[in-house]
Amino acid sequence: MQLIDWVIVFLYFLISLSIGLYYSKRAGGSTENFFLSGRKLSWWLAGISMVATTFAADTPLAVTELVGQNGIAGNWLWWNMLIGGMLTVFFFSRLWRRAEILTDVEFIEFRYSGKPAAVLRGFKAVYMGIFMNTIIMGWVNLAMIKILLGMFPEYVNPDNVIYWVGGCMLLTAIYSALSGLWGVAVTDAFQFILAMVGCIILAVLVVNSPEVGGIAGMQEKLPDWAMKFTPDITTDITPTSAGGILAMTVSTFLAFIAIQWWASWYPGADPGGGGYIAQRMMSAKDEKNSLYATLFFQVAHYCLRPWPWIIVGLCALILYPDLSHADKGLGFVKAMNDFLPPGLKGLLLAAFLAAYMSTIATHLNWGTSYFINDFYRRFLVKEKSEKHYVSISRLMTIVFMFLSVIITTQMTTISGVWSFVIECGAGLGLVLILRWFWWRVNAISEIVATVTPFIVYGVLYFGEYDIKFPETLYIIVPITTIAWIITAYITKPTTDAKLESFYTKVHPGGIGWKKISDKMPQVKSDSGYFLLFINWFAGVVLVYSFLFGVGKIIFGETLVGLVFLLVGISSAFVIKRNFDKVGWDTIAK
Repeated sequence: MQLIDWVIVFLYFLISLSIGLYYSKRAGGSTENFFLSGRKLSWWLAGISMVATTFAADTPLAVTELVGQNGIAGNWLWWNMLIGGMLTVFFFSRLWRRAEILTDVEFIEFRYSGKPAAVLRGFKAVYMGIFMNTIIMGWVNLAMIKILLGMFPEYVNPDNVIYWVGGCMLLTAIYSALSGLWGVAVTDAFQFILAMVGCIILAVLVVNSPEVGGIAGMQEKLPDWAMKFTPDITTDITPTSAGGILAMTVSTFLAFIAIQWWASWYPGADPGGGGYIAQRMMSAKDEKNSLYATLFFQVAHYCLRPWPWIIVGLCALILYPDLSHADKGLGFVKAMNDFLPPGLKGLLLAAFLAAYMSTIATHLNWGTSYFINDFYRRFLVKEKSEKHYVSISRLMTIVFMFLSVIITTQMTTISGVWSFVIECGAGLGLVLILRWFWWRVNAISEIVATVTPFIVYGVLYFGEYDIKFPETLYIIVPITTIAWIITAYITKPTTDAKLESFYTKVHPGGIGWKKISDKMPQVKSDSGYFLLFINWFAGVVLVYSFLFGVGKIIFGETLVGLVFLLVGISSAFVIKRNFDKVGWDTIAK
């Protein structure tokens, strides 16, 4: 790092803090301004903010690791989540905005009645807002520690690295506390552009280096398995430490494609929306902007972001063949050290700081919203002024920052945690979807769906059954589903007053609400679900077509790439035609 590099990093920090200061007055008026930008975000800003949040400091390293271990096809371990994401676009984005609640945890008492609803809301506020949120931030901090130790061994060592990360986090907490979601969203846009520009520059420099020899040289030097876009579906998988095409048994493939995306809860990709994605949907100007924002997020998340990382990951296979199977992700950091000239190294460091800070800022604001709106204001201190709750929100933003730093010092690895999270949320996803469309779902059934997967997981794990993830989903999901459906029928339903209040506000329509809609003929219900299913399918085709089309063009298969792009454009026209048919006013309320 030379003087020019440090100047670039300093300018990055200055711009980020300046944005926070600029938006501090807007955020101070109310909790709605602080946590939802006054519900005034345009679709492009809300969408970019979603993408920036999911682009954490560890994301390029994770993709590089997947590519190093299993080639391009390794990315199907997260590409499969598009199916659930596109379901959120067409079926849930408008409903979240229409509900006009402050957090997705508040939805619990908006939809359910009685003490079980209050208990569930309070539990989720603490569990998600404090415990799970600080654990996630600790994981992001660990990734940043790995990057700093790899890039700057002359400045950073295991004894002082926590102070470097803590300093970055403190600055993030300051502008998040000052500006609320307004500052977080605008800073996200700046940080996302910076992070993507940095990664694209790195990919161009590395692939065109003499050691790689451009795209053609890279393809010549790599084994065939590394360049395949799709996994092998087989009945015989032999583990290898040398890398190879991602291979799945039929049962594993079906678990990912046919079960996980709708059945399991996981942070940032909740079935039916939720978490910080729901926060952005609820912060949009109207239902139309909410839908557009979520659609843009799906396209950018899967089509725009990954290719620079994939290219660096492929080049790392050539440049650093001695990296162990578990350390393939470090190829990205090594490439930064080896191929970036002065100035650009500072730009890439700023890019990683941007990726890190955008994720941390969102988690601080989102976690604080749960604690303040769904625990502090709901159960502890009621009927205070908006300025009081904003002041406490700013204080708790700083408190959560220090909590996550403390947790980071106690963490060494989080290997296996994400499969654990998916398994312990298996079956809950269907409740999160159907609670919008079936009146019989109640608070107790959601509690059962939350608890049952933990019990079944414990039996499978401690019973030493020879069943591995994701095949465990075949057991956990049916048991959880049967348990919560039986519970829904044998327990007291949500009161008619609460159901009618919810239906009047959200009016989702469908046969699952016939009992209520028959009583309320004056409420115009949503319709056109057949076209929404077509749009859902067309949206999935659109994104996968653009994803593969861009990749094929990058690798010189221009004609094939153009065919994919044409299919994607055709899918976009199908979606437009369907909305033209039912009228755009149906999403512009």
